[in-house]
Amino acid sequence: MRSINDTIERLARARVPGLAGVSGTEHRHLRALGDFGANPGGLSGWYHVTEGADAMPLVVVLHGCTQDAASYDRGSGWSDLAARFGFAVLFAEQARANNPNGCFNWFVPGDTRRDAGEAASIRHMIAAMLARFPIDPARVFVTGLSAGGAMTSVMLATYPELFRGGAIIAGLPYGAAATMAQALDRMRGQGHGDDAAYAAAVRAASPHRGPWPSVSVWQGESDHTVNAVNADRIVGQWRALHGAQAAPDMETVSGKLRTRAWHAPDGTVLIEEHRIAGMGHGTPVATHGETACGCAMPHMLDVGISSTWQIAHGWGLLEGVERARSSAPPASPPSSPITTVQATIEAALRSAGLMR
Repeated sequence: MRSINDTIERLARARVPGLAGVSGTEHRHLRALGDFGANPGGLSGWYHVTEGADAMPLVVVLHGCTQDAASYDRGSGWSDLAARFGFAVLFAEQARANNPNGCFNWFVPGDTRRDAGEAASIRHMIAAMLARFPIDPARVFVTGLSAGGAMTSVMLATYPELFRGGAIIAGLPYGAAATMAQALDRMRGQGHGDDAAYAAAVRAASPHRGPWPSVSVWQGESDHTVNAVNADRIVGQWRALHGAQAAPDMETVSGKLRTRAWHAPDGTVLIEEHRIAGMGHGTPVATHGETACGCAMPHMLDVGISSTWQIAHGWGLLEGVERARSSAPPASPPSSPITTVQATIEAALRSAGLMR
């Protein structure tokens, strides 16, 4: 009997009418990072640096499954925002040779340890960016969606000294899984450890003993791919690390968005949790209004809430002088054949009882 991973691989490679020649979207703002040193995870790097800016913050961005750097940038709008406000972005990109679905291998032990595999490759990309460009090493952040969100957890755990903060979108806590079967269970919200065990996993991942990065957690309440229980476990993991109380000290509701926060005694935000009622699996985007950023695509969900804008604002990245907006908004990518493949994969997962 074929494994579910083999089934997904065959489906992802299936020939779909019109798919030939479609390879994501072009890298409009992004340039290839090129040789960045040791690359044990076999990843690629893409970046945008604002010309003439100095002491720039850096945002490391990790795409989700079936995506690449260009498509996630297009949907999320990170490089557009960076160009407007003068910060730098770095996109790590998975190779299909490593994972046929383009997922970061967030549960594979060889890729989730400090100085090994994919985690080490991303670390070397960051080092190359710091060496080549005028980036403020005290203002480096990391964010990602789904498998990229889980890999964001990996980076915050294995290299906490590098990051001032992280934003995990529809992701999972560090240390949640070490096999494919465990990964699928945790995505469904089953078999999780407690907060103390998850915090201990982070402490064991590096020699760092604090202070810890701030963490922002984003989750759709109707996500049937990564169950919302995972947001609870991420928050619990980082509450234990920060020594924060169980109850948040701030809670607000604005339309479909509910936000809870935990602060340090000096008022610094330690943890934020953002839950969006009715939203499925993906990154929340807004295509209209003052905070419009990115565009709607598969797993980039126009719910009228721009997580990119709000994350950047929370990290203090929008405090500089705004540059001129791009005169031409990004066009929608050719999504119909890609969407067909994704729908086929999801249908197979549902029939196997691995999605709802």
